[in-house]
Amino acid sequence: MDLAWWPLFGLRITTPRLVLRAVTDDDMDELVALIAGGIHHPDEMPFLMPWTRAEPPDLQRASLQWHWKGRADWAPADWRLSLGVWEDGTLVGQQDVIATDFAVRRVVSSGSWLGLPHQGKGIGTEMRAAILHFAFAGLGAERAQTDAYADNPRSLGVTAKLGYEPNGVQIGVSDGAPREIHHFVMTRDQWQTTRRDDIAIDGLDAARSMFGA
Repeated sequence: MDLAWWPLFGLRITTPRLVLRAVTDDDMDELVALIAGGIHHPDEMPFLMPWTRAEPPDLQRASLQWHWKGRADWAPADWRLSLGVWEDGTLVGQQDVIATDFAVRRVVSSGSWLGLPHQGKGIGTEMRAAILHFAFAGLGAERAQTDAYADNPRSLGVTAKLGYEPNGVQIGVSDGAPREIHHFVMTRDQWQTTRRDDIAIDGLDAARSMFGA
């Protein structure tokens, strides 16, 4: 595909350990195989939307539709960038960056997951650091927000390591029961105190208008 029509396929965020880039149709078999291998234990549900409860092939089919829908619905005023995360050439997870009215609000939020074999190795922290750099250094964001259930220690641990500040607690509903959702925020000034100089962004200039930036 000519990148002039969809420049997001040319976007790369690179750290010393990881490469984050848009998932293409050529990556879909690898993506659904990773999802089928498990993202969390059956007695857990880390996601606000419990999409991992679907059975094959519905689980894999819905994952493909998620990426296709993200492309089809993309607008500068309302976008979700879903990036595959590769370590040493192997797809290990997905990192999303989301914004509404970014040109005015300058606020992004995020969501992510890792395949079970790749958890507990510091990858989650590294990929979140990558998209924070993308948001603040690349797009010029002023705030980054994230959420996690109170009983999701892995996500809460990544958030704490990177220096987010608590931003309130909400009572949500999961499987018909109340469940605490913790909100966090990082400002540009907070991010500047721990800004890294080893994260590179390539291909953004060609795609910048698509973000409302």
